[in-house]
Amino acid sequence: MAVKIRLTRVGKTNTPFYRIIAIDSRKKRDGAALDILGTYDPVEGKLIQFNPDRVQEWVSKGAIVSDAVKRLEKLYKKTAA
Repeated sequence: MAVKIRLTRVGKTNTPFYRIIAIDSRKKRDGAALDILGTYDPVEGKLIQFNPDRVQEWVSKGAIVSDAVKRLEKLYKKTAA
């Protein structure tokens, strides 16, 4: 099973809100997640919650991180520093 770490949309119409999830790469975007790793609010432009330790755990198991999540990881490191 190939696992990806990517975003899934959970917000209302015209009010996007995303969860950072680990999911089987063959599942659709809003399919059942294996693990919820954080949340992102693009309207406010900030990460609400992010767990880099869990992301690294999934990467060590072979998960592939999407480009969008890589950008959010950089944002987290910049704001945490």
